[in-house]
Amino acid sequence: MAKKASRQYVCRSCGAVHAKWAGQCDACQEWNTLEEMAPEPLASSSASRASGGRRIRLEELEGKVQPPPRIGSGIAELDRALGGGFVPASVVLLGGDPGIGKSTLLLQAASRLAGQGERVLYISGEEAADQIRLRAQRLGVVTQARLELAASINVADIVATLDAEKDVRMVVIDSIQTMWLETVESAPGTVSQVRACAFELIRAAKRRGFALVLVGHVTKEGALAGPRVLEHMVDAVMYFEGDRGHQFRILRAAKNRYGATDEIGVFAMTDRGLEEVSNPSALFLAERRGNIAGSAVFAGLEGSRPVLLEVQALLAPKGGDGSPRRAVVGWDSGRLAMLLAVLETRCGLKLSGMDVYLNVAGGLRVVEPAADLAVAAALVSAATGVSTSPGEVYFGEVGLSGEIRQVAQADARLKEAAKLGFTQAVLPRRIARGNARARPPEGLSLRELGHISDLVGPEVEAE
Repeated sequence: MAKKASRQYVCRSCGAVHAKWAGQCDACQEWNTLEEMAPEPLASSSASRASGGRRIRLEELEGKVQPPPRIGSGIAELDRALGGGFVPASVVLLGGDPGIGKSTLLLQAASRLAGQGERVLYISGEEAADQIRLRAQRLGVVTQARLELAASINVADIVATLDAEKDVRMVVIDSIQTMWLETVESAPGTVSQVRACAFELIRAAKRRGFALVLVGHVTKEGALAGPRVLEHMVDAVMYFEGDRGHQFRILRAAKNRYGATDEIGVFAMTDRGLEEVSNPSALFLAERRGNIAGSAVFAGLEGSRPVLLEVQALLAPKGGDGSPRRAVVGWDSGRLAMLLAVLETRCGLKLSGMDVYLNVAGGLRVVEPAADLAVAAALVSAATGVSTSPGEVYFGEVGLSGEIRQVAQADARLKEAAKLGFTQAVLPRRIARGNARARPPEGLSLRELGHISDLVGPEVEAE
């Protein structure tokens, strides 16, 4: 009698296989990521030799290659994040928090594509067709050509349908965690099911030549749920970010084989769905008041797009006998702690006994270190009670010794500031390029700083 195969445990974060369950994965050190799955049968070595194989063709690296064709979605911000539109036979994985607007964005894009005469299929494993129709009516989605809907979780049925249909240009699967393959002995959403279902759907997309969009759930840490190998299987990984308390939504490309990574598209959530924001800087600064202490404008960069944001800081006396509070929204709390230590040690500001609240207005999360100088300016303004100039923007990285370091693409940041009417930019001391220094845009003066103490001023340091 053949011995029954023992079950295995796979880490949904890194894909490592374990013989027994454990609270922590030994490979990636993540906690509570092991899921039980049935082991996949392996072909014997004799069967592998009998099946043989054919020799693959090897080619030279040199050669002329044309850029891949694009399928425009009709939504400029979505096409921008994708690098110009969807690519036939490519696979895009779109992740985001529940209720952030993933299905809304894809329903709008699919409807516009159908309106251009393309054949688009929207297959949902979470909603019935009538629920999708109700959302389309609520959004006011109207197309000249029909958008075809289906509700199913059976991947075998979906693949059979896709093979039978012709002239399909794009297929949306909402979501990959709800898909089920009967040959895999586990429930939908498990590591083995997500991996197997994605593999079958990706094979169908490559074979039939249509663009495939997979909607993915995220964990409470913000990472895509399921096996980590899923992100390697697809051609592009997009994250739909934003705070549901704000109207702004950011579509960020984390991986793109056919375009630039870390590119973004900006949307505003309205009662008629998602609307494009072609000038996010003006929208983020629309409600700014320039005569309030603790505020500074940061000239940031998201992908290739310069974006101006307001950084707000508030200092309050420490309440109670505990440690002072550090509350941060939209920025790294560890970087704030470092910057507070630099201001206190290098500039003499007494901040250790204060509660510090920092906010990036608009709901956008800033990750680049170029925001250090703007955050420092907001903190200094809050500590001294002197507001920054309404016409000033800030950008620059601050080191532990207090030096202000150069950041990338300063010219693009300056052009965006000049376009929105700012008159002065506070930035790191720039190095001359050859025998001449780069000229700022017309109407914008530069205030170059070499050390953070130049921002504070001697009168504050003396205190």
